Amino acid sequence: MQNNKNLHHYNGYSVSPSAHRLPDGWFAANLLLTRDAVDVDSISYTFDALDHFDSEMQAVRHATSWAREWVDSRG
Repeated sequence: MQNNKNLHHYNGYSVSPSAHRLPDGWFAANLLLTRDAVDVDSISYTFDALDHFDSEMQAVRHATSWAREWVDSRG
């Protein structure tokens, strides 16, 4: 489930981290990145289950950190 309360912008991307609870009680960290583009169609990238965590907050923090590293590594 996507939660818009975590939506923010970082270096030209809309970053929307989220987490969902798995049947075993763990939380999967998920991420939707959308390139902020005014003059062309935006491009979106979806990353599911980047890793698994004990809490929703940990999963969202990880997805946010992962997004920044991904964006930074692409200049």
